[in-house]
Amino acid sequence: MARIPLLMVLPLLLFLGLAGLFVFGLGRSDPGNMPAALVGQPAPQLALDPLEGMLTPKDADLRGPGVKIVNFWASWCVPCRVEHPNLMTLKAIGIPIYGVNYKDEAANALNFLAELDNPYVATGQDLAGRNAVNWGIFGVPETFLIDGNGRITLRFPGPITGRVLSETILPAIEAAERGN
Repeated sequence: MARIPLLMVLPLLLFLGLAGLFVFGLGRSDPGNMPAALVGQPAPQLALDPLEGMLTPKDADLRGPGVKIVNFWASWCVPCRVEHPNLMTLKAIGIPIYGVNYKDEAANALNFLAELDNPYVATGQDLAGRNAVNWGIFGVPETFLIDGNGRITLRFPGPITGRVLSETILPAIEAAERGN
């Protein structure tokens, strides 16, 4: 029986080992369990370009009294369209929402808001993505709940669905209002 030289088998073994680690790592990832390094910290500053006809969020808005939300969104983002009715629900119950339009064309962003209605007290553009980096954004949509002291109390990556609204966002708002 012929022996197969180790140098011929080694690349195959290395490939199989790396593939196994990759598959194992994918199976363990939970997109809802992403790092929340900013939770408990003051909200980072916002330096946004204005959207025509819209108020632009200011840092003072995030440090004022009451609970508020910062939502990173884009017109090209399908999950942003999915979460939009739930942002309108938050607006209807009186939660101020500040929008950060991420790497989007101004005309597309304005058309998106004209079509679906505008849930934002103020929204501006993050054309270069610098604000997204400062806030630790992995993708859009991402939503941050900020308490009356300007501290982030919740970071939620992904779309706010009806279930997320009732099971995660509204309880977090109540806790932040109580000061917990």
